[in-house]
Amino acid sequence: MGLGVLEDHSNLEHVPGTATLEDLDELAAGVRAQSGRAKLKTSKEGVILVPQPSNDPKDPLNLPLWRRDLITAILCLWSVIASTLSPLLAANTLTLTLYFRRPFNEIALLTGYHVLGVGIAGFIFVPSARVWGKRHLYLLGTLIIIISSIWGGASNHNFNSLMAARFFQGVGLAPFEALVNASVGDLYFVHERGKRMALTNLSLFGGAFFTPVIVGKLTASIGWQWSFYFIAIFGALLFPLVVLLVPETAYRRDDSLNTDTYITDKRDSYESGHELKSKSPNDAVESHTDDAAHTMPKQPLITREGLMPFNGRKTDESFGKLLLRPFPLFFHPGILMMMLIQGMMIGWTVLIGIVLAAIMLGPPLFFDEVKTGYMYTGAFVGALLGFLLAGVLSDSSAKWMTRLNKGIYEPEFRLVLVIPQLIFGCAGLYGFGITSSNTPVYGWFWPDFFFALEVMGMVLGAVASALYIVDAHREIAIEAFTCLLVFKNIFSFGLTYSGYGWLVQNGVKPVFMAISSVQVVICLLAIPMYVFGKRNRSFFARHDIFAKLKLK
Repeated sequence: MGLGVLEDHSNLEHVPGTATLEDLDELAAGVRAQSGRAKLKTSKEGVILVPQPSNDPKDPLNLPLWRRDLITAILCLWSVIASTLSPLLAANTLTLTLYFRRPFNEIALLTGYHVLGVGIAGFIFVPSARVWGKRHLYLLGTLIIIISSIWGGASNHNFNSLMAARFFQGVGLAPFEALVNASVGDLYFVHERGKRMALTNLSLFGGAFFTPVIVGKLTASIGWQWSFYFIAIFGALLFPLVVLLVPETAYRRDDSLNTDTYITDKRDSYESGHELKSKSPNDAVESHTDDAAHTMPKQPLITREGLMPFNGRKTDESFGKLLLRPFPLFFHPGILMMMLIQGMMIGWTVLIGIVLAAIMLGPPLFFDEVKTGYMYTGAFVGALLGFLLAGVLSDSSAKWMTRLNKGIYEPEFRLVLVIPQLIFGCAGLYGFGITSSNTPVYGWFWPDFFFALEVMGMVLGAVASALYIVDAHREIAIEAFTCLLVFKNIFSFGLTYSGYGWLVQNGVKPVFMAISSVQVVICLLAIPMYVFGKRNRSFFARHDIFAKLKLK
């Protein structure tokens, strides 16, 4: 047992996801033997690189670190713009209700059909990413967002036209929600992913909470249509950066180099592992600096090949089978757990937005759209704090636990981030339910404070789930992120469709007491996932669910 993670007792020598980050014991020899390499590449600090980079200069892992960070920065910047789409109308509920002369619940569906568009598009875009890579979808998503934003602003009094534009804005958002975290898995080694994954999740989720702060004031000054037009303008300005500086991140790497995902059998590896035990440790590693320019020929920043939307197939599997592959993963315990950890908190955040729009506009506060927008300041601060805490804890805790575990890294170490999610996120839900239901006593500050705590927990859960999927199930990460995308958006759609009536019928406090308790149970389920996670990974490695369903 490694720090509470139960060992696997099957015939697998190496369980996918388990990795050797430091050359401290016999497992490193076993990894070398099974990968067919006498030497393993390491960072300047001596950390074994997982996965192992190939000798191909076109391998994204061989790009200089500054180049990989530039790609991530551009994707994060676009993700911030794209993430503003979901809460774009959060502060405009009263304005749009009066403008279109429609009931409150119909205005809420402008957000509901938007997230529905994200969920539906994800099913189509993800297999396309598996077959042809991610670049063409980033380009397509950018163009769809620009066009649909112009369309939305020009809808004026045509409610159905605005509803359709919102749906297609969701379609344009889908590639960023589904694939940016997977691109981090393409671009970085295991020991480099934590802070970058925290940044991408802050961009995808945290940036959205500053939107209502701006949009409320913008609507009061120049009209709600300009919130759409500004998205189109910023999108058009960023489009050249995506075209010129974001190459394809997917790469077909030899299976022997994927030292975190390959599968070996104890009976096949025992003898070869012992043959290497007598080798000198100095012969066992090969230096590979984090700046790959030291070991690989320098590549131009912009190449003709890099400008093409497609550069070959990334898998030989059929599009039709890949289209169906996310469905069985909804019953995969590890993926299901991550869907709950991330998706439920995002759904409760949507429900909080409904409460803010409903209770802050009425007595005793009588907020207008500007003041209602300002209520999202707390959420934005909470997102920043969640990002900072996740950035500090994600990699440092994993490395510390790896050292305690004699150099063996287990993806379950990422689940320790659920502890602060439990503390901050659930406290935020309980506190918001109590204070927002009694604004004459608590005013606006305490609901906003607890909203910040809830969002802080949401970001921590999003980072934990994304890191666990990439580290534990990297070979099915894209399909897994599809499940997360579909679950959280369909769940959020359901809350926008019926949440207002639920709150009116039962009251704010009873509803939030119930959902807070549900969230506590979900967070506590991370304990058995931590303990049995390695055995779960081993089981599904030995029983390929896709092969059994003839989806391979």
